[in-house]
Amino acid sequence: MPSPGALAPPRLPIEDSYLELLADTLEGLDLSARGQFLQRYLRAIAHLDLTEAQSVQVWDEMLVRRLELSGQAGRKISLKSALLDVLASSGLLRVPIVIEYEDLKKLELNAVTDPLTGLYNRRLFEESFEKELNRARRYGQPLGLVILDLHRFKEVNDKHGHPRGDEVLRATAATLKKALRTSDSAFRIGGDEFALLLPQTDSAQALALSRRVEAVFSEMVQPLQLAVSVGMDHGVAIFPQDAEQADQLIRIADERLYRQKHANHTRPLNGAQRVEPQAVPETVSTPPPVERVAPPPQPISIETKRPEKTETTIEAAASATSAAISADATPSPPRVFAVQRKAERVSMTGTNAYAVLGEQGGKRARVLDLGFGGVAIELDSPEDLPDNLLAVLHVPILPPVRVSLKPVWKQQTTQGSFRVGCAFIS
Repeated sequence: MPSPGALAPPRLPIEDSYLELLADTLEGLDLSARGQFLQRYLRAIAHLDLTEAQSVQVWDEMLVRRLELSGQAGRKISLKSALLDVLASSGLLRVPIVIEYEDLKKLELNAVTDPLTGLYNRRLFEESFEKELNRARRYGQPLGLVILDLHRFKEVNDKHGHPRGDEVLRATAATLKKALRTSDSAFRIGGDEFALLLPQTDSAQALALSRRVEAVFSEMVQPLQLAVSVGMDHGVAIFPQDAEQADQLIRIADERLYRQKHANHTRPLNGAQRVEPQAVPETVSTPPPVERVAPPPQPISIETKRPEKTETTIEAAASATSAAISADATPSPPRVFAVQRKAERVSMTGTNAYAVLGEQGGKRARVLDLGFGGVAIELDSPEDLPDNLLAVLHVPILPPVRVSLKPVWKQQTTQGSFRVGCAFIS
């Protein structure tokens, strides 16, 4: 009995206590009963098909091994550890199960998952890429690879610190989970580098999805209120259009990524093309007569019934004004007029994108391009469209989307069809 001031011995785990009780009980049984019990016990815990004599021998070896290990360790070794050592060293335990199934699944998930973002890691990317390539070859389908890279991410870490940089990476992961289809896979393959695998996706669809990801990302990072304008660049490679091997596709996507990154680095902040002014000539010569060219037909606004000013008409008017001045005045350095688009438009030409117009869905129109502010559609015949037009858009990558449109301008094409520009309204 321990003294009142002595510490109580530590309690054994329930499985160790069970084995200790089992060992004490088996000592009081005869050899035949011990053999029958141990034969069933070892079959239950280790799936071993042993005779009664072999089962007793394993148990006795376990007791001896426990004494040896306790002497070497200088402390009492559990029966469970000694039994596992005997079974493993004897070659009997070929498939040892020493961990709970749920813990095993967690270990497997952690081995292929990036802990910061929750996306799959580079190891699983390489394995999945080969599997998807084999599937694409077998069924003759395209496979899209997109490499994504964060623009000015290092400046975020330098200015705001790495914890805020981690928030940007988590926002990137949330963007990819939100923008991708269920058949697509996203991976973090480097510090600020990500990869997408897009089964059954051609070049146009992969580019459209990449632009969508970039747009969603810009919305996701706004709540972070960063002093650095962090963005996203992408490079796309398609199997089998660009290459047929994984390393070749990765190299092509990387090259296109860095070309776009270089273009973004050298692009002015307002998004306009940089044009260097030409030097003014020292001697003035008589300019040749200017041939006046009629401007192209302009879209007609549905609201005002007047020609609508677009990027093309503004540039044409600027050119005509400049030509008129230069015909009667001393030549001056050329002036460049450019209007920045409010939203990027994604061309749907070459795809099966279409819109179902009206409540009853009785008329279809081809979708020519799509942006965050509106959509351009094409009709075979002139239509008097209402100011508030309900439509369902069917475009690649996205599920069918129900929208309200306001026709803004229309123009007849050289093929005789009618192009209508519509704005999204609430």
